[in-house]
Amino acid sequence: MSDGPLVRTPLYDEHVALGGRIVDFHGFELPIWYSSISEEHLATRSGAGLFDVSHMGLFRFAGAGVREWLETVATQRVSAVSPGRCAYTHFMDHDGHIIDDMIFAVVSEEEILGVPNASMIDVMRGWLTDFLPEDGSITLEDRSDATAILALQGPNAKDVLASVLGDGAHVGRFRWAPLDGAALGISGYIQGTGYTGEAGYEILVPNDDAAPLWRALIAAGATPVGLGARDTLRLEKGFLLSGVDFLWPSLASTEEDGFLARDSWESNVPFGWGFDHDHPGATKMRSHDEGDARWWGVRYLEKGPLPRPGKPVTSMDGAPLGQLTSGAPAPSLDNVGIGLGYLAGVSEGDEVLVQASPRKAVKAVVVRAPFV
Repeated sequence: MSDGPLVRTPLYDEHVALGGRIVDFHGFELPIWYSSISEEHLATRSGAGLFDVSHMGLFRFAGAGVREWLETVATQRVSAVSPGRCAYTHFMDHDGHIIDDMIFAVVSEEEILGVPNASMIDVMRGWLTDFLPEDGSITLEDRSDATAILALQGPNAKDVLASVLGDGAHVGRFRWAPLDGAALGISGYIQGTGYTGEAGYEILVPNDDAAPLWRALIAAGATPVGLGARDTLRLEKGFLLSGVDFLWPSLASTEEDGFLARDSWESNVPFGWGFDHDHPGATKMRSHDEGDARWWGVRYLEKGPLPRPGKPVTSMDGAPLGQLTSGAPAPSLDNVGIGLGYLAGVSEGDEVLVQASPRKAVKAVVVRAPFV
């Protein structure tokens, strides 16, 4: 729960009108579901799900050499990302701990747009500002408060988008394009990214354009989806969740939070980090041995209490291996238990035990995400 006053996105009234169950999410009033987590999850996998992610931020970086500058603070090889494309990156501190992750779009040789996580907007703005050149040649503009973000995800997303914004609004996977001249008078931009693993889009528009676009996409066949299914969808695909699967130590409030202080190598993400350029944390990332703990998936092989964050994982003979950071039943897999966590000395296919309750250890197999 948040200590300060809650913030409503431009789509708050739309959520209430649709019967969304509103919760406090990092200080924002957002729907956890409209019908049920499972129903909305499966609707996204089979059709087109529509998400309000306006709590996420928007940064604009501008100036000559902006790609090369961002590369000095990011794990991604930004200079290799050509205009019109998007990419994923981590930002680590000087001790090698992930501060946040971000999808960014290279608009041109002199402009990049980036989307920080909701609870990290202020932190990331401060961190990145400290790296800006003293001569003012690179600038950072925070457009978060003026921007709404809608995510349209699923195998039918392209058809739904075309029926509302026209065929010309489509962009391919990890590509970017402006929406100038789109139907409905919608301005902003669209990128072929998302947090579900499905084909789809994230549409960034001025706040006043959000509600008309939201209603039009639902009328065209999109299913509104809340935070609950957004979490199970990303879990099935093995996507990191900031603050849950990693946490910057400066934000930790308990000793247990220290388990989440991780670098990019430990996250085991197959993209978004590199060893071949210098950036904060690069030295630590290069120092690991193969036996060190990394982020792995586990899938239940039998019934039992559900896998949940913080649950220990052991070898079959009881030797500690690590613990889960995320876990839930997987709607796409008939609700079999799946989890993600940092485990040491394991390989794909190993059988392990999840200590799911004080009285029950559940047999599971180590997998490399995605699960579906």
